[in-house]
Amino acid sequence: MNAQISLSARHELDGTLAAILIVAAVASLGCTSGTARPAVTRETTMTSLAQPPVLLPVSADPTVSFRISFSLGSQDDPPGKEGLAYLTATMMVEGATTAHSYPEILKLLYPMAAGYDVRIDKERTTFSGRVHRDNLDAYTTLLLDALMHPAFAEDDFLRLKQRTLDTITKTLRFASDEELGKAVLYDTVFAGTPYGHLTMGTVAGLESITLADVRAFWNRHFTRESVTVGLGGGFDPSLLARLTSSLTQLPAAAPPTVGKPGVRPIEGRKLVIVSKPGPATAISFGFPIPVLRGSREFYALWLANSWLGEHRNSASHLYQVIREDRGMNYGDYSYIEFFPEAGSRSRPPTCVPRRVQLFEVWIRPVQNAQAHFALRAAVREVEKLAAHGLSEEEFELTKGFLAKYCLHFAETTSDRLGYALDDRAYGIPSPGHLANFRAIIPTLTRDEVNAAIRSYIKPDNMVIAMVSQDAQALADAIAAEKASPITYATPKPPEVLAEDEEIQVFPLHISKAAITVVPVEQAFAR
Repeated sequence: MNAQISLSARHELDGTLAAILIVAAVASLGCTSGTARPAVTRETTMTSLAQPPVLLPVSADPTVSFRISFSLGSQDDPPGKEGLAYLTATMMVEGATTAHSYPEILKLLYPMAAGYDVRIDKERTTFSGRVHRDNLDAYTTLLLDALMHPAFAEDDFLRLKQRTLDTITKTLRFASDEELGKAVLYDTVFAGTPYGHLTMGTVAGLESITLADVRAFWNRHFTRESVTVGLGGGFDPSLLARLTSSLTQLPAAAPPTVGKPGVRPIEGRKLVIVSKPGPATAISFGFPIPVLRGSREFYALWLANSWLGEHRNSASHLYQVIREDRGMNYGDYSYIEFFPEAGSRSRPPTCVPRRVQLFEVWIRPVQNAQAHFALRAAVREVEKLAAHGLSEEEFELTKGFLAKYCLHFAETTSDRLGYALDDRAYGIPSPGHLANFRAIIPTLTRDEVNAAIRSYIKPDNMVIAMVSQDAQALADAIAAEKASPITYATPKPPEVLAEDEEIQVFPLHISKAAITVVPVEQAFAR
């Protein structure tokens, strides 16, 4: 899970409609339409920081976008202190600085219609913000204070630590079945690795963290060797010079190096069911994949995945089979990269680069009585894709869709800046991932796509996570390969009913020994 805390958003939640309108107006100025697009990401080595900056100048843009990224994340949490990276970075954006209390910071940001956020992931922690040039000087002072001079005050520590614990024990466990299931999937797949706990931490880890731990973590990890400055929009060289001059005052020690997660191979199918009261069952399943953005195989696999379950695309295959044909839920999607905030996001995120990715299928909640059938239906479609690949018609249709759809991945300067920073993290040379995507997709062949499917889609070995009320009964039915007939409130076409006869007895090959039932109160405890 990731944090994304917006100071300006907190003002808006207080009912300040005027601020919302100002933010919307400023945001529209930074969109692609109406502003000059930068030709190519420019990088310069004229800096005393260890990492050269990533610059996207857009002279016609009246706003400036900031992305200040550090090469640290939850993978750096010490054993027994899971959540330390998250809590430290959260205190930097939602706590006092040595110059101002947190309420004073909010008051100063309010007339700027601006704020700054942080996204903490496994390997990167990125501070983001955007402000109109008229407020640039005052805004930059506040942002630099947050990065360079956090007060780490006791009252902020207690407030944010308790809020994080509440988010895990109340919100994630009891108010967000879909996010709960996905988090359990990731924790299970990556157990025993630096990725193997929530980015927010665990209950035991958070409870053990002290304010002294936070201060020590900041000194050790937020260093000038680990920081990369990203700027986009209508800035001038003096801003880069100011940021560089300030950030060189960060501690000089090189941050610790964390090795690439050595994920244990998954043998067969493993099922974790979180037992939790509720009328519906959330389903996620997946397995690690080694392919990363930048290679031609990655884009071939993206095309295959787009056909199967492109996020928020009602024409994708899983969506048609489970939602459109059978009306079982709100949507069904698949991914080849980590995709946080999927319930509220329509486009892929930035600033979550990882050295190991997951092929993941997300089945939005279905009625408890339909859970076994829905799991069978989804796994069956992935097996069919792995066995047969795409037809020529499916391939051509998806290629045509993606060639246009990818043009919408980064419609603002801030988004393009995020992608440029990701290029740096993945080691993708100019012109970068977005340009590669747009250039490679039209040139892919069906043979390349089907070869990528054969190489990476391996559904015989995967982890399945479900959140369901009747957990033990569901586990017993799945282990026994019990038939799971489905009934509908409205008539269905004969071809759908005929296919249902096959789905309801489709073998999942999950043994009783491979199934774990976990009470929801124990999820993410340690």
